[in-house]
Amino acid sequence: MYASNPWGGPMEIANGGDTTEDERSRNLTTEWDRASVMHQYQHHGALDETQQSWLLGPPEEKKKNKYVDLGCVVCSRKLLKWTMWLFALALLVIVLPVVIAKTIPKHKPHEPPPDEYTAVLHKALMFFNAQKSGRLPSNNGISWRGNSGLQDGSALTDVKGGLVGGYYDSGENVKYHFPMSFAMTMLSWSVIEYEAKYRAIGEYDHVRDLIKWGTDYLLLTFNNTATKLDKIYSQVGGGLVNGTTPDDYYCWERPEDMDYARPVQTTRSGPELAGEMAAAFAAASIVFRDDIAYSTKLVKGAATVFAFARDFGKRTTYSKGNPYIEYYYNSTGYYDEYMWGSAWLYYATGNTSYISLATNPGIPKNAKAFLMTPKLSVLSWDNKLPAAMLLLTRLRIFLNPGYPYEDMLQMYQNVTGLTMFILSAGLIELNVNGQANPDLQYVVNAAFLASLYADYLNASAIPGWNCGPTFVATDALRQFATAQIDYILGSNPLNMSYVVGNGKNYPKRVHHRAASIPHDKNKYSCTGGWKWRDSANPNPNTITGAMVGGPDHSDKFKDLRNNYTYSEPTMAGNAGLVAALVSLTSSGGYGIDKNTIFSAVPPLYPVSPPPPPPWRP
Repeated sequence: MYASNPWGGPMEIANGGDTTEDERSRNLTTEWDRASVMHQYQHHGALDETQQSWLLGPPEEKKKNKYVDLGCVVCSRKLLKWTMWLFALALLVIVLPVVIAKTIPKHKPHEPPPDEYTAVLHKALMFFNAQKSGRLPSNNGISWRGNSGLQDGSALTDVKGGLVGGYYDSGENVKYHFPMSFAMTMLSWSVIEYEAKYRAIGEYDHVRDLIKWGTDYLLLTFNNTATKLDKIYSQVGGGLVNGTTPDDYYCWERPEDMDYARPVQTTRSGPELAGEMAAAFAAASIVFRDDIAYSTKLVKGAATVFAFARDFGKRTTYSKGNPYIEYYYNSTGYYDEYMWGSAWLYYATGNTSYISLATNPGIPKNAKAFLMTPKLSVLSWDNKLPAAMLLLTRLRIFLNPGYPYEDMLQMYQNVTGLTMFILSAGLIELNVNGQANPDLQYVVNAAFLASLYADYLNASAIPGWNCGPTFVATDALRQFATAQIDYILGSNPLNMSYVVGNGKNYPKRVHHRAASIPHDKNKYSCTGGWKWRDSANPNPNTITGAMVGGPDHSDKFKDLRNNYTYSEPTMAGNAGLVAALVSLTSSGGYGIDKNTIFSAVPPLYPVSPPPPPPWRP
């Protein structure tokens, strides 16, 4: 071995003592070969392939990819590393904000408050709870009312359990079946047209319960298992005008304390009573279409009482000559109930015999439907013409059945349009008596019909109609209806709401026995209750939602309990109020249900008109 470099200078050993003599020799030879090759390239400019490999040296070894066996798949370790990083980044970007958001205290936005019409509608429905007779359910919601009238009709041998249930008509404890039926028809009509609104505001089940409370009772007033009737019970309780014997008018007692005789009136001829009952049952059968058994029972009852109404031998008005009815709820005719009842029966059954009757020219002729007299242009418990013609106009607007109904349906729509024009122009006095007596029930009925007709037109994309040379926009009807209801709710010269419990300024001395007598477990006798009738103090019990008679034509109102024309509520009046309010409220959206009322109506295939008479020269 050499201890030093023979060319001078030290000899550096790269690998120390680990390098063998052969390895040092090969390394040295390689360096010389490379130097020789470089010298040759510089002088001759060409290298063969072997010489190029010597100059460039041995190729570098490529790094081998490393893999990871995950059991079900084998993947590159590098790919796995990137995947893990991307997953962690996704967690950071997506999951972390969600976690943070869930940990932050939540502040749910408050739902917009219901409009005033909805708020009053809740109250107006509660009035019916306060008017219930019979054994009350635990959820009735009126703390100062209890079971009452449990002996009504107990002496009747053909009615098992008597005539228990139903509603007291007003501030007296009388059950008048004619206006009660009308109230049930109006409530059902409002549900059929505006079911979505009732559901949206949480009153659908409530209003159905109210309707069923009425129809269940009315089904007791005749033999509902029979196909032919000879009588209908038309009233429970009542009294004679200026009578001095204990009865519902002479006495002032809570319904729960009644201790006087309550006679039952029997009608053996009553086409308007039976016609209105038929309308109530038929309309309710559409409301309860989801309960097939009950709906079928109602349809059967409607057909049975309508057959009684149409019996030619039973066409004397139900009130004629009866002093317990004639002064209070006297009927002025029954052809309007024929049109009204047959229209509802057609919608409930699809039986064309009913629509044929409703469009028979003799019906409107005898009802004086086309005379356009002010009294017959206002809907009331006694006059159904405006409502019946609007209900039949609905058929023409949406189904257009054509011949053989078209001529009469067109007449009904023409009269409806004229009535609506007169209403919207303020050219009709909403009082059927033409006197100075207040009667807001006619106002709310007119508002309901106007609002409903506007919805019919809007649902058909009809902006209005021509009344002679005048174009009447549907908005005019809505404005009319809104103005009438706003007046009742306080937009009037007295700034008084005529619906009890609405706002702060409303009638406090309502003509109502149960509301005016303290609920203090003391029983007051027939005349012992007079002190509460004559008291100048406000009622101890608030009959929320009751619409009173209202002001006179000079906008004067007397908040006096013993002046019933101003301060007494009625079933018929509140039913119209409910219908008008639900038509105007926006809390549950806008518009009507176009199709539900036609559920039982079969497809219409227009009958070809008869051929023209043969030509004669």
